[in-house]
Amino acid sequence: MLQALDSRLLYAMRTRFHGPTAERIAKGLGVLGEYGWIWLAIGIVLAFIDTDNSDDWVTAGILGPVAIGVNFVVKLIVRRPRPVLEGLPPLGGAPSSLSFPSAHATSSFACATAMTRIAPEAAVLYVLAFAIAACRPYLGMHYPSDVLGGIVLGIALGLVVPL
Repeated sequence: MLQALDSRLLYAMRTRFHGPTAERIAKGLGVLGEYGWIWLAIGIVLAFIDTDNSDDWVTAGILGPVAIGVNFVVKLIVRRPRPVLEGLPPLGGAPSSLSFPSAHATSSFACATAMTRIAPEAAVLYVLAFAIAACRPYLGMHYPSDVLGGIVLGIALGLVVPL
């Protein structure tokens, strides 16, 4: 039942609200979230702005690429293949054929969570984290549950990283 719901949600996200501009934005968000580098860049910029917490900002930023590594270990354990939709090929590429959990969601929510721990006003970064995560099923790269799993793993990592 959950797999059927997951597949229906994926199909809906893959077939609705698609157009050249929306797909270009989603692809751009996918590139932005690759390997967690955007979060490292944000952490470094915030370290220069908030020098009193510079070490914490850098740590929170480094969590992006680190979360990708943790995510890959989970992928190797779970071994869920990426979705295949008849007649709807994915609109992006991926470094592996494994789907659960979404690395984009993991790194984005890990960093947004850690950064919000440093400064509550950084919660605005959850908007970017959500956009990066939501683009994955929209592009056909992940099931929605892969993204949900990545969000949960990311929040957990963001809460446990020492700051």
